[in-house]
Amino acid sequence: MSDDFLAPRLVTHPHGVKYVLRLYVAGSTPRSSRAITNIKTICEAHLKDSYTLTVVDLYEHKNRAHEDEIVVAPTLVRRSPLPERRVFGNLSETDHVLDALDLPAAPHHS
Repeated sequence: MSDDFLAPRLVTHPHGVKYVLRLYVAGSTPRSSRAITNIKTICEAHLKDSYTLTVVDLYEHKNRAHEDEIVVAPTLVRRSPLPERRVFGNLSETDHVLDALDLPAAPHHS
């Protein structure tokens, strides 16, 4: 997979920003389950109470793939703050997900 869809990380988001995320999955497959678990873990570690996550099962909502221009599942979309960002796969590489969606890293504790 190419990283061509990644834009440079130019913006530091101010404290208090609410992230709106939507995860598109295809049924209750192991890959979908891993993606759901992985993004929930990432969100709790890096966004705490500053996010909303909606999981859309494309088998249950077939029209959503076309309407939302989803070509592969799982796909995670950061809908807010703008610009919209996307990352594909089971979201197992935390650093890649954080970078692709331009999410803040968790603070390091000494």
